[in-house]
Amino acid sequence: MNCHPAHRNRRVATCLILGAAVLLAACAHKANKEEEEAARNTIVCKLDGERLMIRSDVGEVRLLMPNGNRVSLYQIPSDTGMRYTNGMFELRGKDLNLTLVRNGDAIRLEDCKHYELPKPE
Repeated sequence: MNCHPAHRNRRVATCLILGAAVLLAACAHKANKEEEEAARNTIVCKLDGERLMIRSDVGEVRLLMPNGNRVSLYQIPSDTGMRYTNGMFELRGKDLNLTLVRNGDAIRLEDCKHYELPKPE
């Protein structure tokens, strides 16, 4: 499948950002402002008992699925809360009460909370 270069660049940037988040978890150090901002824009939930990370950006969210797949969803208008979709997946809800719809099945995400950076030792 041919991807537009902008989409490819966005995917590479997403991978780099998520890789940096993993490194942050492995190496406890004092976070810089960029890391703190990334953490503020990240929510962690349970999807079928496994960890799902949701990183928000202007007009889109990026999901790191429990199986390691990355999914980008794009904002669409909603009268109640937020709503993002890519045609196959949809994320909707308000605050930390989120639902993921895939293959027509709505799954309520559990234990959603803002990502916390590891504390320096």
